[in-house]
Amino acid sequence: MRAKPKEPGAKYQVAVLDDYQGVTFDMADWSRLNGRIEVTAFREHVADPDELVHRLEHFDIIAAMRERTPFPRSVLERLPNLEFLVTSGPVNAAIDIDAARDLGIVVSGTVGRNGIPGTIELTWALILASARSIAREDALVRSGGWQGGVGTVLHGRTLGIVGLGNLGSRMIPVARAFGMDVVAWSRNLSADRAAELGVKALDHDTFFRTSDVISLHLKLSPRSLGYIGREQLSLMKPDAILVNTSRGEIVDEEALIEALESGAIAGAGLDTFCIEPLPSGHRFLTLPNVVISPHMGYVTRQTYGDYFGGYVEAIDAYLKGEPIRVLTDGADLMSQVL
Repeated sequence: MRAKPKEPGAKYQVAVLDDYQGVTFDMADWSRLNGRIEVTAFREHVADPDELVHRLEHFDIIAAMRERTPFPRSVLERLPNLEFLVTSGPVNAAIDIDAARDLGIVVSGTVGRNGIPGTIELTWALILASARSIAREDALVRSGGWQGGVGTVLHGRTLGIVGLGNLGSRMIPVARAFGMDVVAWSRNLSADRAAELGVKALDHDTFFRTSDVISLHLKLSPRSLGYIGREQLSLMKPDAILVNTSRGEIVDEEALIEALESGAIAGAGLDTFCIEPLPSGHRFLTLPNVVISPHMGYVTRQTYGDYFGGYVEAIDAYLKGEPIRVLTDGADLMSQVL
């Protein structure tokens, strides 16, 4: 599809959303689009749909960062000038692809080669920070204290992986380097897949009762909502740690808070939440046995280079009438999201 022609001298208005760090113009060379576009980068997230529509209603092109801002049909229908929507990464479950197609809005993705290793590295950072109480000890030293707790080693303990896909499978060699045993479980995990990766597939109850660290690596879909709830948490060891770098909705947050407050489990390392940014006053913020990072598994210079560079490449291609990496199937999109 070719971009709609502009009046002589007029430029396409481009909105870059949720640029929390203010790096839009540092992470890519936008000069190749000079004379054709005018870019506005927004650092502040807008959650309210009406406010979002008011902000974006005059833009022709929107660049969305992952699933930070949803674009359901009810929002897309109220953006009369929008003709091209580009998302960072190859998929985005927060965009109603079917609605965009119905409305004549082209949706494209970008590459994201560094997102997987970035997320794996952050997962291990959260595991280590939780096992050794890094955040609490850091705060203690800064306030004049010294050695307030006793940590635990990972060597000889058991890592339980929920989901052995592109991300979960990459946890295995690092766990072995630490001297950990590795087991796995998910509702659809086959013994063949586990055997292929050299790990032991356990039944549901045994998995949760024996794992010392449980790391979640599931795709977001209607089937994975609330995947980890009171039943699973009640089976875990009182000294076990839960780590979630997938999506907040995969865990029943209320049940997790109760487990952390009661001491049913020792701690949690969390990078994703049901509401993002995490609201001020959220109960997670009051729990000393939670290590929090702000959904930054993919937030690295390398991944941002892929994403912002991909914005420029995709917009350039669209304006030339040759859109690239076009997303066309909403059902497939939802099933692929990590």
